[in-house]
Amino acid sequence: MADSIERRRFFRAADIPNLICVARIVLVWPIVNALIDSRYLLALGLILLAGISDGLDGFLAKHFSWQSRLGGLLDPLADKLLLVSVFVVLSMTGLVPVWLTAVVIIRDLVIVSGGVVYQWLVEPVQPEPSVASKINTGMQLLYVLAVISHHTAGMPPPELLILAGAGVFVTSTVSGLDYVVRWSGRALRSRG
Repeated sequence: MADSIERRRFFRAADIPNLICVARIVLVWPIVNALIDSRYLLALGLILLAGISDGLDGFLAKHFSWQSRLGGLLDPLADKLLLVSVFVVLSMTGLVPVWLTAVVIIRDLVIVSGGVVYQWLVEPVQPEPSVASKINTGMQLLYVLAVISHHTAGMPPPELLILAGAGVFVTSTVSGLDYVVRWSGRALRSRG
């Protein structure tokens, strides 16, 4: 009897946002392959699907109170894997400037390494994406969609791509600095 109860608990509705995050992580490989093979329309569709899934898992987690520590870690991991992978491939194909990809990667390395140090020296990290970080993720997603769309359909115009690239640079810088300042302050307060 107890065994059947445990099997029924293997999957709960509250796990749906986490499963959506895992599906988004699994999508990274086909997206990267589509970009490498110059199947830009397929890549565009898969990236849009990943973006929709990101909004869906966040909505479900908040609306039904299905938030979890695992979900708090999986969601930004899925975003980082997707966006960094796409930026790297688009840089390799010459569609995105290498310096902009470097900014995106450095920001993520600063945040992840800061989180590891905080976890190690201070206390367990409770993932809390800032507003600046959410804007940055949205800007990065918008930019890669615009780059791929421009490459396949000629739209949006190059001027908007430059503007969107500048937006990625600014939001990456601001959100990276925001994390450093907020988490450094927390570390100092908890140690003081």
